[in-house]
Amino acid sequence: MPVAGHPEERKQTNEIKTAIPLLDGVVDLENRDVTADALLTQRELATYLVDERQAHYHFTVKRNQPTLFDDLALLFKDRGEPDFTEHTPAKLGHGRDETRRIWVTSELNAYVKFPHVGQAAAIERDILHRKTGKRTKELVYSITSRTKGDADAQRLLEVNRGHWSIENSCHYVLDWNYDEDRGRIRTGYGPENVTRLRRFAISVIKSMGHARPVPSVAQKMRELASSSRLVFDYLRMTANSCASARS
Repeated sequence: MPVAGHPEERKQTNEIKTAIPLLDGVVDLENRDVTADALLTQRELATYLVDERQAHYHFTVKRNQPTLFDDLALLFKDRGEPDFTEHTPAKLGHGRDETRRIWVTSELNAYVKFPHVGQAAAIERDILHRKTGKRTKELVYSITSRTKGDADAQRLLEVNRGHWSIENSCHYVLDWNYDEDRGRIRTGYGPENVTRLRRFAISVIKSMGHARPVPSVAQKMRELASSSRLVFDYLRMTANSCASARS
């Protein structure tokens, strides 16, 4: 049933309702780590993952869970020394130094009204952009069903870093190649459907790298946009498709 209201409200409601059906299609989640951003930090999803699928959640906590957010902000206000610190120096093509710090506690486990909380964490990212000299810092809060015996501070930071590397990669490709943030499609389910098509196209191009290196997504998109025949060859959609089109 369509959701009334602003398109962004419909989008958020749809994402929440489709999360569990989507995970139902994943055969084995037992003892796996499932990460989610703040939109999906929901009690129903936490209960589903732990009770029904015997998995573990790692959720970001923001203002959409105001009581939980305020509790974490108060608890980590005077953080002291971090439980673990990780530094990534600038590399070729990525001119920024990044330091990540994490503080972990189980003091809120019996206090917060959220299912199966095993630990809460505050994660700070301190980034120095080498080219401009600009320094940015952000602090985020998270909760997980993993107890201290299951995952220490270093492991929780690794899970968080893995989640955001996927998020950033996906959003970067969409914005860079499609300029999605400037998109003018705003009516009904148009934005969601177009985004799905774009994600599918990017996934197809990326999947071609399993056997041999492929050009960047942007480069391959420019090549395919020049001729519909190249698209047919690339996807092997005809009997006489040229195999070299995939390289």
